[in-house]
Amino acid sequence: MFIWCKRVSLALEDSEGGLYVCMNTFLGFGREHIERHYRKTGQCVYLHLKRHVIEKVPGASGGALPKRRNAKLFLDLEANGDLSSDDFEYEDEAKLVIFPDHYEISLPNIEELPALVTIASDALLSAKSPYRKQDPDSWEEELQASKHAKSLVQLDNGVRIPPSGWKCSKCDLRENLWLNLTDGSVLCGKWFFDGSGGNGHAMEHYKETGYPLAVKLGTITPDGADVYSFDEEEPVLDPHIAKHLAHFGIDMLQMQVAENGLRDNDIKPRVSEWEVIQEAGVKLKPMYGPGYTGMKNLGNSCYLNAVMQAIFSIPEFQRAYVGNLPRIFDYSPLDPTQDFNTQMAKLGHGLLSGQYSKPPMKSELIEQVMKEEHKPQQNGISPQMFKAFISKDHTEFSSNRQQDAQEFFLHLINLVERNPVGSENPSDVFRFLVEERTQCCQSRKVRYTERVDYIMQLPVAMEAATNKDELIAYELKRREAEAARRAPPELVRAKIPFSACLQAFSEPTNVEDFWSSALQAKSAGVKTSRFASFPQYLVVQIKKFTFGLDWIPKKLDVSIDMPDFLDISHLRAMGLQPGEEELPDIAPPIIIPEDPKDRMMNNFVESLDIDESSVMQLAEMGFPLEACRKAVYYTGNLGAEVAFNWIIAHMEEPDFAEPLVVPVFGGAASSGVAGLGAVGLDNQPPEEMVSIIISMGFQRSLAIQALKATNNNLERALEWIFSHPELEEEDGEPALNVMDLENHTNANILAEARSEGPRIKDGPGRYELFGFISHMGTSTMSGHYVCHLKKEGRWVIYNDLRVCASERPPKDLGYIYFYHRIPS
Repeated sequence: MFIWCKRVSLALEDSEGGLYVCMNTFLGFGREHIERHYRKTGQCVYLHLKRHVIEKVPGASGGALPKRRNAKLFLDLEANGDLSSDDFEYEDEAKLVIFPDHYEISLPNIEELPALVTIASDALLSAKSPYRKQDPDSWEEELQASKHAKSLVQLDNGVRIPPSGWKCSKCDLRENLWLNLTDGSVLCGKWFFDGSGGNGHAMEHYKETGYPLAVKLGTITPDGADVYSFDEEEPVLDPHIAKHLAHFGIDMLQMQVAENGLRDNDIKPRVSEWEVIQEAGVKLKPMYGPGYTGMKNLGNSCYLNAVMQAIFSIPEFQRAYVGNLPRIFDYSPLDPTQDFNTQMAKLGHGLLSGQYSKPPMKSELIEQVMKEEHKPQQNGISPQMFKAFISKDHTEFSSNRQQDAQEFFLHLINLVERNPVGSENPSDVFRFLVEERTQCCQSRKVRYTERVDYIMQLPVAMEAATNKDELIAYELKRREAEAARRAPPELVRAKIPFSACLQAFSEPTNVEDFWSSALQAKSAGVKTSRFASFPQYLVVQIKKFTFGLDWIPKKLDVSIDMPDFLDISHLRAMGLQPGEEELPDIAPPIIIPEDPKDRMMNNFVESLDIDESSVMQLAEMGFPLEACRKAVYYTGNLGAEVAFNWIIAHMEEPDFAEPLVVPVFGGAASSGVAGLGAVGLDNQPPEEMVSIIISMGFQRSLAIQALKATNNNLERALEWIFSHPELEEEDGEPALNVMDLENHTNANILAEARSEGPRIKDGPGRYELFGFISHMGTSTMSGHYVCHLKKEGRWVIYNDLRVCASERPPKDLGYIYFYHRIPS
């Protein structure tokens, strides 16, 4: 019931005529579908939910009087801004409706209703929506004074805290630092209430010493500071904070906080990065109109905002979603909040229509001011529902933590691939083939393989820096300042030629754990990558994020002279060259475990129909052998390219490298084709799922058909049933015929995919830069993302809700770059 309650709440906020919820199945329907559901299933008791938005208008006495109106369509509800502001309130109306006479019973009505109906109604009405879940204002509570503040003991140990150059005393972190108010220790935090990351040394120090209070460095102002109580396990107020800070030589009246929440002297090198990328100190002209719409930051969602701004600047995505918006909306499922294409079309419409990016009208502004009715112009859209849907099955993206924009880009492309919007997939513009040449260093024999990719990852060639002498001098000064607890010197950023990064990309790399089929043993191997095809849009990622010797993530703060025009034609793959000899097609041997049970399982795996040549190709790329076997098996032996995509999608799973375990029925394993349930081939639905759908009033044949069409996903199967009203359940034979036809069609699609391979848009390797995404901060787990796009001949900066003409686009500090092909 929880799942259906959640879906009902999501749909409620999008429904103009209210929502009808079947009290037997907990499925929600709009006004236009409720009659059909009643006629087909015979269910007669429904909960009718309707939401009203209360808009406050000035009263005669200066107070606010409520002005009631019906909720708008979900397209306007989300895009118009934040309905949780002081100008609006919600009022929900709930009734029980008995069909076919439409007899209504107002709720609550405990006296006249059975207890079961009352409990079910309460559960539905209390289900949370993405708006209430993600509204940061609802998390805020009034802080209480700590019980330790008045009697806090401070050690007279002579510790004095400098105004800058702070670092954790137990690691090298320079962000999220906390000053213990008892002994003056400066230590890094962990995932506290502010969302910052660290290694937890401040908490460890409390457990060792029992010193309860700490203040976050960088939040100290003349008005106060962020104080946390380890003992009380919550942020608190310290009424004596000025006295406690003075004990360590900190004068609150001299402390100021920058706009980004960091002190001007907090991690000085990174403040410079924040200023340059956001073009601070330069008067930027706001931009309005279609394509110049900002997006609200929902709390560390700037990575999503930056990627989606870049995506919807591409004509193919504009045509696929915004151009097809009427058709997508007409054919959307009953619950549009759970449909990827509907959410993409809605978001694209909000960004490109210009309806939510309008300049303030001077005449209206003057009139409002004269009437004392002026309200700030609400421009931009809030992607709350889009984020809730696109991240619902992803552990990281569903959190409120900062994420990697590159990982989100690939996650989005994966969803676009899985949810076709028409005959042409817009993600085809990014897809290209990579030819990998692997050579055994001992036998000199080679193997050529191809794989699909969407991003060109360029390594940072630090050894090619053109200002090495300046970097060495800066590092010496920085260490001296750190030892003396002085302010760090002015930042010197490494200057890396783009040509050096391109050269590093094309150079051979060592293949770890390489198994040579020529030697029938492990050997040294090298791999070289070239473009087997060039994409229409080239996405280039600068690999700035790496790990230090202590395995702490760090970011390479470098400046790379990225070109406006890029020619990579010389990286075109050439294939097998004259005089080269190919490695034999022999799979690596299987190691038989000592455990008899494991030996039985291993012999069983050997008997499966697995394409060993594909397994070998993947293993030579450095992936674990068992993971390669699973990838080939679960993709139905469709080849190394398809299996590679499976590996990329599943490599974060905990059992990624575990041995392949396949359910055995009647002593025989399922055939390899059974792994193709994703495309609807012979994936017999579980009987319990079939029974659930039958219990809702649908016939067995339709239940089986819906589950097969949706890869045995119960929610999607129910949506599929209601999105195919032309299927009559009274006659089971037509439904089965349609099912057979769909399976036959899927088989043809697979045959076509085997013969043609992945769809690509090959062409010349000459490109022009049209956009880039920049990151500020020390790691992907923190910081901020900003997007710059070139539109109508000039650069524009997209900084969440703020959209302005760019005066100094920092092209040398970008993280992800977008190039479009130059026509021949």
